[in-house]
Amino acid sequence: MIYPSQASSRKWRVLDITVTSVIAVASGVVFWMWDWVCMAPLTLFENITPGFEGLLNGFWLFAGPLAAVIVRKPGAALYAETVAAFLELTLGNQWGVGGSLIVGLMQGLGAELAFALFAYKVWTNLVVLLSGALSGAMCGVYYWFTNPGWGMMRVSIYLGTSVVGGVIAAAACIALSRAIARTGALAQFAHWRVRDSETKRA
Repeated sequence: MIYPSQASSRKWRVLDITVTSVIAVASGVVFWMWDWVCMAPLTLFENITPGFEGLLNGFWLFAGPLAAVIVRKPGAALYAETVAAFLELTLGNQWGVGGSLIVGLMQGLGAELAFALFAYKVWTNLVVLLSGALSGAMCGVYYWFTNPGWGMMRVSIYLGTSVVGGVIAAAACIALSRAIARTGALAQFAHWRVRDSETKRA
């Protein structure tokens, strides 16, 4: 288990807001950069079978799980994913409000729901992966409703691959947060200090 379930205060500190905002801004820049190189990969995956391109949604799904698991505050996933999507939209892309901000809001809600289901008390790897999966599911649902011409086969494949993409993104968040923690950058978060001390005793 990488993320023990030590309780942490639900009250937001300036540090929590700052770190979540930094994650959101950095993620938004990554989202925007991916916007401009994603068309060829999306087309390639779609040509494999329509709907398979949902797997690449993972590149837009990591902000929420990463912020939530680092900061561990209610609303962190929703805040980070939404702000990242807003920045992505502000920088300019081909998707517009719907394909950036609205879907980002839905992705953030999905990511947030995983932690809310456990009352913000459980932060295990499985919950982080669930966060990515639900974020991917919400992304898939958005594009399902905004593409009424899709057949059920394509919808099913897109939803499934989008969920898998979200899980992969969440797994990357687990690895990234561990790497950041090893630098000592998260020492001001009590739950990370506990984890570090347990690791050293082991």
